[in-house]
Amino acid sequence: MVSATVTSVASAPAAVPTAFSLEQNYPNPFNPTTRIEYTLPEASQVALNVFDVRGRVVQVLVNQRQSAGRYRVVFDSRGLPAGVYFYRLRAGDFVHTRKMALVR
Repeated sequence: MVSATVTSVASAPAAVPTAFSLEQNYPNPFNPTTRIEYTLPEASQVALNVFDVRGRVVQVLVNQRQSAGRYRVVFDSRGLPAGVYFYRLRAGDFVHTRKMALVR
């Protein structure tokens, strides 16, 4: 018979990101949902919006103050036509835009 005694379990602290980042959505192209991930190295007022090719906001995904960390948002495109869309993250002085394709 084998027995073991656990004396302690250490949990690694979640690593705080060192830079702002906006990842490419996954999957891309997508239908009907896709995942968008971003990181914040410090607490910031965050705006994450989706735009059509004419620059019109089609959906506001995030509009709030968030703590430092890694975030994941699911974009549901139901009701939108197939085509190219852009998503833009604004957090503090950081602004980054990426392109995604919705297929039907």
